[in-house]
Amino acid sequence: MPPLVIVALGALGVAALAKVVVSESRRINDALDRHRNAGSPASGPEPIQLERDPVTGEFRPRGH
Repeated sequence: MPPLVIVALGALGVAALAKVVVSESRRINDALDRHRNAGSPASGPEPIQLERDPVTGEFRPRGH
């Protein structure tokens, strides 16, 4: 087989694979967006407030 035919077949294979990957990526992102938008914004856990320890310089959860 001439090298040009092999290169052309390889390019067609790569293009087909790229098309499948892009469509699958869009399908997964659409499913994730639907899942993310299904819950209310306040349904997540409350963020933990941190304060810096002046002695060690580490951040720790703020005491209530």
